[in-house]
Amino acid sequence: MDANKPAAPIYVTQPDLPPLEDFLPYLQDIWNSKTLTNGGPYHQRLEQALGEYLGVKHLSLFANGTLALITALQSLRIHGEVITTPYSFVATAHSLLWNNIKPVFVDIDPHSFNLDPARIEAAITPQTTAIMPVHCYGAPCDVEEIDRIACNYGLRVIYDAAHAFGVRHQERSVLEYGDLSVLSFHATKAFNTFEGGAIISQDARMKRHIDHLKNFGFVDEVTVVAAGINGKMSEINAAFGLLQLQGVDAALAKRRAIFERYRQQLATVAGIASAPQGEAASNHSYYPILVQDAYPLSRDALYQYLRDHNVYARRYFHPLISDFPMYRHMPSAAHANLPVARRVSAQVLCLPIFPALEMEQVDAIAALIAKAGLDGS
Repeated sequence: MDANKPAAPIYVTQPDLPPLEDFLPYLQDIWNSKTLTNGGPYHQRLEQALGEYLGVKHLSLFANGTLALITALQSLRIHGEVITTPYSFVATAHSLLWNNIKPVFVDIDPHSFNLDPARIEAAITPQTTAIMPVHCYGAPCDVEEIDRIACNYGLRVIYDAAHAFGVRHQERSVLEYGDLSVLSFHATKAFNTFEGGAIISQDARMKRHIDHLKNFGFVDEVTVVAAGINGKMSEINAAFGLLQLQGVDAALAKRRAIFERYRQQLATVAGIASAPQGEAASNHSYYPILVQDAYPLSRDALYQYLRDHNVYARRYFHPLISDFPMYRHMPSAAHANLPVARRVSAQVLCLPIFPALEMEQVDAIAALIAKAGLDGS
């Protein structure tokens, strides 16, 4: 392979697709059953299989992760203000606005890129009802400290665990922490169902409540107990998830190998820092680098250089959520309030990482970054 320009575009992530012929029997079974949605057999099988794989007891499938976030907030009747991170995908904060909740942005830790617990307490007001941290890039938050703060102030904790499929902390699933955890099964995630998501509850009663909410509030054919939403996962998505689950361990192992190859290849490139988080506890969903002052090109110049050579890396997360029009007027979105998040957002670049990525391609991408640094010096 030519190290100067990959022959075909390489994107930061690509869906991990099984052979089509493996999926066709599932489709035929769904077609024959004429059960397409509404908690059919594949939906029930996937909930059980995911619960067993992830080590959690109460899992509710959703059509996507954003609907799951919105419903999680509804299920706990969260209102007022919620402390959250500006360094995430915009759905994190959007789920709050959809529930008429005010996001309060707090800066991130410079090592984990997760919500900095040391800054949470100062942001608590009488209107604060919950904390919504994000396990950024799949690396666990400081769950013990966040739990301590929440207990001291009587706050709920809802984890945006969109990146955290299969992640463990202290010999437990990271999804067991907090009041609720929300997963995304979008096509670009480590485990996907095309589109999908889930809420992890801590008890059966909450799961029942969430299951009612995701089905318009129906308990039975004639009883509606809440103003719910249509958040149900279809049978086709659930069937695809069951097929994906068969190969997820191999996919995660390949991600880990790619992660380590990048780390080795980029270790000697001056001004390129492999982001410090994402070690053993992570699922290696992403490979973020920081383009620092010692590198001859700016982050945006390197981003464009890679694109010019058919490598479509991503500035993930840039801009900050707090910079978008619907949030930037908020006092907590002020630049001075978020110095670490602003610095990381200005330096970060996520490199391609997905199971089908070949090691020769990883080496070529690393070589491009090293060459760009030499050409720009």
